[in-house]
Amino acid sequence: MTAGTVDPAVVFDPATYRRGVPYDELARLRSQGPVQRIPEPALLGWPQGPGYWAVLSHAEVGAVLRDPQSFSSHLGGTQIRDPATAGQLAFVQQMMLNQDPPSHTRLRTLLARSFTPRSVRRIEGTITERARRIVAAVAERGECDFAVDVAADLPLLTLADILGVPESDRWLLYDWANRVIGYQDEDYAKSARFAGEGATPMARRSLQMRAAIEPDDRGRLPDPRSREGLADMYTYAHELAAFKRRRPGEDVISTLLALDDEGGPITDAEFETMFFLFAVAGNETLRNGIPGSMLTLLQHRHALDTLVADPSLLPGAIEEMLRFWPPVIHFRRTASRDVELGGVTICEGEKVVVYHAAANRDPDVFADPDRFDIGRAPNPHLTFGAGPHFCLGAHLARRQMEAILSESLRRLPGLELAGEPEHLQSNFQNGLKRLPVRWSRPR
Repeated sequence: MTAGTVDPAVVFDPATYRRGVPYDELARLRSQGPVQRIPEPALLGWPQGPGYWAVLSHAEVGAVLRDPQSFSSHLGGTQIRDPATAGQLAFVQQMMLNQDPPSHTRLRTLLARSFTPRSVRRIEGTITERARRIVAAVAERGECDFAVDVAADLPLLTLADILGVPESDRWLLYDWANRVIGYQDEDYAKSARFAGEGATPMARRSLQMRAAIEPDDRGRLPDPRSREGLADMYTYAHELAAFKRRRPGEDVISTLLALDDEGGPITDAEFETMFFLFAVAGNETLRNGIPGSMLTLLQHRHALDTLVADPSLLPGAIEEMLRFWPPVIHFRRTASRDVELGGVTICEGEKVVVYHAAANRDPDVFADPDRFDIGRAPNPHLTFGAGPHFCLGAHLARRQMEAILSESLRRLPGLELAGEPEHLQSNFQNGLKRLPVRWSRPR
């Protein structure tokens, strides 16, 4: 290869991301045109794939996300790698994330209606207090792994509130998210943090199902995107739905299960796939966004010191953190017809992968895009997506980030890195497995 060029396969290879998102490579590809062809070589035990079109500019990413008629979430799902069988594809197509209007619209409307003002106020009212407790629990230690000891628990507790999952079972959500998002990383693929202490009967039965999931002759577990690969989670979701129908509470899920519309009430199968979406997307993205934001601040000392001196700047700074460290690197669509995009012809049935990480650093939209600027305004980042699949939990994600970061900056003075951060091996999630930090003294 000539100087200044990049092997497009580097962008696909999950091993690349152990060093962080390859922003330089994405920028060089984008400089050659907003839509580029990326190969899918055989790796990590996966067979070679047909390749895909990477969409790298802000304008084209937004155009794809806002046009579900041309770029379908349903036809091939929203992950780059194709499901191994037609049955696995049909299974993931049931999920709201992998549907197009109007079926997507029905489920999203029901879900939005379940987030009543009362339920949202109740959740928000506990976020600040929980953030205080989480940070207070480590404040006297002087050091911790911020990714595990601080960032992980608040999303789990909030998610347990939304789902009506007992707090004692919340670390099941941690394991399920790890296994789905981290299936490319050996540390996460067999995650078993939850050992059953204080577990409900539902959780104990789920653990029995987890123990029964058998690896293949190469030691690999079933694809966690399949029902058999996450049988323990679907067992739990089925029992939780039955329990909530018998004994509804004030949580979002109880409200959702009681709603009805022209298409009828939500079915158990629809609920189970929606539970998957909550348990993974509602957990892992924020669990990676919080430590990613903290690492960004630790690497930009002036910004950190500015926020410590003036906490009122934090909401605007969070938008820049979301732009600079998007938890989700990309999402896939499939062309439903022949279409022109960014100067290339995309044929019906081809994969189209929008890179949020590239769009958020498009120099046509963001001045000096590789500079972290907590005063950046406007800041039209695409971290939460656009169009019909815009993240429904964006508001609660921002609220949790503000609560935990505010409390950390207030209670942990002199924060600094205490070792090398460890990135998740994943070309999908911009994750940190470990973020060792220390501080001078508690307040």
